[in-house]
Amino acid sequence: MFHTRPAPWCPVTHGLAIHEFRDDLAAHFHDINVEWINAMFRLEDTDRDVLEQPRARIIDPGGRILFVEAEGLGIVGTCALQKTGPTSYELTKMGVRETARGRKAGECLLAAVIERARSLGADPLYLLTNSKCAAAIHLYEKHGFRHDAGIMAQYGARYERCDVAMRYVR
Repeated sequence: MFHTRPAPWCPVTHGLAIHEFRDDLAAHFHDINVEWINAMFRLEDTDRDVLEQPRARIIDPGGRILFVEAEGLGIVGTCALQKTGPTSYELTKMGVRETARGRKAGECLLAAVIERARSLGADPLYLLTNSKCAAAIHLYEKHGFRHDAGIMAQYGARYERCDVAMRYVR
């Protein structure tokens, strides 16, 4: 599955490739997200719904799911753009396997997802997270996301664990 051509959005491209959603990758979307959610929180009903039906809940309504593959390790990360309105997209379900952390796979994946959101005309592009995810929040800030009370008010009730809402501003 690995392609020798590096992902064009990756700050460190050596050994990383980006893939679009395919049904045969759905198990990776599920398993990678269950791994990080269970490590820090508990799965909520909305998590289960999306993770068990990614085509119906994300792809078919106009969203996207991307994967990052690390040479020698296979698929190590995933992230979704879930369409939540005519032009609004939530960056959601971003996770990287513990075994691949430190390889810049998350940064590569985030850059690719932002680029994909731009191509879709996402406005707003936002995310919902928890303050316990400090490293992820730092990464989001580094790539142009800013804390946004309006996003929290409009979308934050979706998850019980949500106490941080951010909007992409670049």
